[in-house]
Amino acid sequence: MPITPTEKIWMDGELVDWADATVHVLTHTMHYGSGVFEGIRAYPTSSGVAVFRLGDHIRRLFASAKIFMINIPFTVDQIIDATREVVRVNGLNDGCYIRPLIYLGYGEMGLNPLPCPTNVSIAAWPWGTYLGDEGIKNGVSCKVSSWRRHDPNAVPTAAKGTGMYMNSSLAKVEAIKAGYDEAILLAPNGSVSECTGENIFIVRDGAIITPHTSDSGALAGITQNSIETIARDLGVEVRHEPIIRTDLYLADEAFLSGTAAEVVPIRSVDDREVGTGKPGPITVEVQQTYFATVRGEVDRYKDWLDHVE
Repeated sequence: MPITPTEKIWMDGELVDWADATVHVLTHTMHYGSGVFEGIRAYPTSSGVAVFRLGDHIRRLFASAKIFMINIPFTVDQIIDATREVVRVNGLNDGCYIRPLIYLGYGEMGLNPLPCPTNVSIAAWPWGTYLGDEGIKNGVSCKVSSWRRHDPNAVPTAAKGTGMYMNSSLAKVEAIKAGYDEAILLAPNGSVSECTGENIFIVRDGAIITPHTSDSGALAGITQNSIETIARDLGVEVRHEPIIRTDLYLADEAFLSGTAAEVVPIRSVDDREVGTGKPGPITVEVQQTYFATVRGEVDRYKDWLDHVE
């Protein structure tokens, strides 16, 4: 999806003009993918624009950096404050997508990243739902990819690392060229892992089932956790269990979740309709409650909202 430029990007403690937020061609992360990032959304509410689960996202950013042995030269609170500032200074009162990035900068080359300087940027811009309004409403078609998800002992799948997303890009391109909306990746052992940038859920006999993230090589999603909480509060059983490919075909319902994608029904997998081929009742109820939550319309989840003043 194209980016709509805003006025300012936060870089290493300063706000710079969008067009001036550049890096050197020999920036280490450009060559080796040695960075970490987050995707965060802010939404309009009756009390002003609010960032959804901001603290949780920034703490995961720092956890990813720790796994890669990257020392961030700012505190969690400083990055939280900087994120609010970026939303505020750009006047993004109707909501936006936010991208904090920790990257290794210019001055060192080679596979040892330890001497590299660490840089931090935070950008924000208006961005519609990742898989489109039609996908939100009627569901998306998915293909099980020929590309496997990372083995957690090959790269640390508990981290949201920049270079690791080449795996997702390969799967995404394969799916799009084959005529599908999204790809589903299998873990090295053949069980279902996740989509290219989203966690996956099936509904079977009235219960929601999603893979164990650590076992399947999937990233533990903040939206995923939100969905699980919402579903349980709605009285729906949620279980973490291995899922195999045919479980997707035979599910009563299926859906995916992620910050960019939000909550999207899956209407088919490998040309097999999931359930009736339309969003199911549990998916719809969870989806509607999620969208009400991020817009501050559900009192019990208002502590998930970080208001930008």
